[in-house]
Amino acid sequence: MKKLNIYFTAGIPQLKDTTKILKLIQNSGADYIEIGMPYSDPVADGPVIQKAHEIALKNGMTIAELFEQLKTVKSEMNIPIILMGYINPVLSFGFEEFCKECKESGVSGLIIPDLPPVEFEKNYRSILEKYNLNFIFLVTPETSDERIKYLDSLSSGFLYAVSSSSTTGNEAKEINNEEYLNRLANLGLKNPVMIGFGIKNKSDFDKVTEKADGGIIGTAFVNILLNNDDWAKKGENFIRSIIN
Repeated sequence: MKKLNIYFTAGIPQLKDTTKILKLIQNSGADYIEIGMPYSDPVADGPVIQKAHEIALKNGMTIAELFEQLKTVKSEMNIPIILMGYINPVLSFGFEEFCKECKESGVSGLIIPDLPPVEFEKNYRSILEKYNLNFIFLVTPETSDERIKYLDSLSSGFLYAVSSSSTTGNEAKEINNEEYLNRLANLGLKNPVMIGFGIKNKSDFDKVTEKADGGIIGTAFVNILLNNDDWAKKGENFIRSIIN
């Protein structure tokens, strides 16, 4: 079975909806949950997720608030929860303190796209290992085979393969990068490969997972949360439509 990872930004539509969304994603049959930590300058994200960050910050979502909310549902969650965000807020929180809170909140891994791998190896890997946290690196179609193997060797949990070099949620790009997907499939990587950016429906998901282990859906799900009063029902139906 191909794995489905659903991303959403913590603190939308309302500040306290995060725990409801976690349960919704799990109960709908997804395999992973990726939570975006709101940040004022989310450079890798497209307009929908940027808007979600703005709303979440206005709602009062912070890293500390997120950890408090996660602790309230920790005992009910049985699929991996991954936090995705940028390095500055994590450093402001304190890297080791952040990892400790992750462990205590039931978080199993981190994605921090702007943390350079060399710095990760030198300063942060040992702290992540101390708290038994996975760390997931991103690769793109422009990443050389040699560097993909290097980032795979540093990653644990899975390797995040960006489908194209644009920002997430870019409508103009159809996911049809067969050469790249073939290349990833033939490199003999140690981690499962999850494809993200631009997966909007079951047809996209099926296409990218022919050669990969799973797919990551963010913008399409965040759109549902931001634009529907009955987001819980619509969100559940959307996730089930991808899996079934």
